[in-house]
Amino acid sequence: MKITKIADYEAMSRYGAKLIFKAVTEQLATGGVCNIGLATGNTMIKLYEYLAGMFNAAKTDLSKLSTFNLDEYVGADGHEIPESHPLSYRKYMNENLFYRIDRSLGFSLDRTYYPPSVDSASYDDKIEAAGGLHLQLLGIGFNGHIAFNEPMTEEEISTADFAALKSRIIDLKPLTLQTNARLTAGNDFSLMPRQAITMGMAPILKAKKILLLACFPEQEAPLKKLIANPPTPTLPASYIKECADTEIVYTADVITL
Repeated sequence: MKITKIADYEAMSRYGAKLIFKAVTEQLATGGVCNIGLATGNTMIKLYEYLAGMFNAAKTDLSKLSTFNLDEYVGADGHEIPESHPLSYRKYMNENLFYRIDRSLGFSLDRTYYPPSVDSASYDDKIEAAGGLHLQLLGIGFNGHIAFNEPMTEEEISTADFAALKSRIIDLKPLTLQTNARLTAGNDFSLMPRQAITMGMAPILKAKKILLLACFPEQEAPLKKLIANPPTPTLPASYIKECADTEIVYTADVITL
């Protein structure tokens, strides 16, 4: 596991975008497909702006690029919230990345995927059938979650069983609801769905490369626990240290490791 200290959010965004650009272009250069797992949230906004700019400037042929998002909120009806919802992750991705990519590069919204509310575990099969994830981009929740794989106690689930979790609908923990309401919903709890569909731990941990970015002071504590302790369901992000190619990038102006 590689840990990289970066000066600030701007520098982290550029660094992360360069890593993803390099991984995508190198994979596409092999003549095959490229599948990347994508995250949402405030951490990724500037990175996506830079990444789209790099693809456009290089005129990268993206006709064989597919994206698989980590999660989406679930409404009271048990289905994905519509793109018209202010918290829709499909809306977020379109506005922050996909619509920024020059259409002449061959990238298609038909190859942007999100976990489905019906038969959620089929998402894992779709990823596997596509050839697996060549790179997975992650943030880290203030309670240590990755995607919306929320912490569980070791009495609830074994370490091995947690690592094998498939994509599914879950109830969001109070801290996640409070954090996301504050950061993305203007503290308007009426906007916050109480459930989400999350990519499972299993497909995340099978990614050939994992890149985790952190830039909030509240992420310092879970990062320190991740580094110091073995994988545990009480800290889902701790499992990424077991992957062969993992890099954690953090901003030194707000986090001390």
